[in-house]
Amino acid sequence: MPEIWLAPLHGLTHYHFRNCLFRHYSGFNAAISPFVPVQETAKLNVRKWKDLAPENNTSVELIPQLMGIIPAHFGDTMNALHQEFGYTRFNWNLGCPMAPIVRKRRGCGLMPFPDEVEAVVAAACRQPYRFSVKMRLGMHSPEEGLEIARRLNQYPLEFVVIHPRLGEQQYAGVPDWNALEELLSVLQHPVIYSGDVFQLADYEILSTRFPQIKTWLLGRGVLRNPRLAEEIQSFASEKDGVSGFNNFCDDKEVLRVGNGEIVRFNEFYEDLKQTLEAYRGANGSLSVLKELWHYFAHFFHFTDEQLHSLLVIPTPDAFDAAAKKLLSSETGKL
Repeated sequence: MPEIWLAPLHGLTHYHFRNCLFRHYSGFNAAISPFVPVQETAKLNVRKWKDLAPENNTSVELIPQLMGIIPAHFGDTMNALHQEFGYTRFNWNLGCPMAPIVRKRRGCGLMPFPDEVEAVVAAACRQPYRFSVKMRLGMHSPEEGLEIARRLNQYPLEFVVIHPRLGEQQYAGVPDWNALEELLSVLQHPVIYSGDVFQLADYEILSTRFPQIKTWLLGRGVLRNPRLAEEIQSFASEKDGVSGFNNFCDDKEVLRVGNGEIVRFNEFYEDLKQTLEAYRGANGSLSVLKELWHYFAHFFHFTDEQLHSLLVIPTPDAFDAAAKKLLSSETGKL
């Protein structure tokens, strides 16, 4: 059976979203948090990182993701998170392609500098924790990723997450499967796959081509289709002749017939909206809900015009009424 992990999307998949998702949909084994910046001990106040607090993460195991470039700060931050929250596993974001991050030589912006990458990994691996790296093929060239992979092989990493695009692509274009294959031939660590698994067919194709990959990090695909992890787990269990996963979902089976998935999504969405409003207020939650609807629209096959008609609504009450109308409409028309 594959392992399915929830990927971090900064600003979207914080604990409010994760907990609602896990209350309504199953199939996940773990999650990686949106990144937190590493800092020196004197500047650390990990109690403000409520997203990582154990009481806010009781459904599946959470692995904190770290962002930074100063080697000594990794040890300081990991020690503080261990002492305050008990974490023993950490992931380093070497793959974020967003321009403000890249300009600071963080995320994928550090990949052209393998000496600096290795310095961070060496410092982190001296700590008594399990450490992993999330990376891309490179920032500008796959050769960058191959050089980093050779260096990573020298260190006892728990795993490496790979998104098979270059940083300069961001999320445009298509992944480079051939470059991924070459990178996998060099890298000696377990690999977790990330990127463009939007539907069950994507998983079928990729798991066949890359049978050595056993863990899949799903982000945008889950936002487009919250039941995607269940679909993959059910497919894999049937393919492998393993029983048990369908029983795991028995309490939701009644919602799988006819318009049942719409009913189920409505329940998830109402839970999410109320959770966000309780934390951020109606006005504060509106921008998050609008960003999420860029993805939710795929679940309902809305046209660009239908989505635009929702996103231009400026007030929380009017937005909520329009969203409910869309959710109750077979055509998705306001």
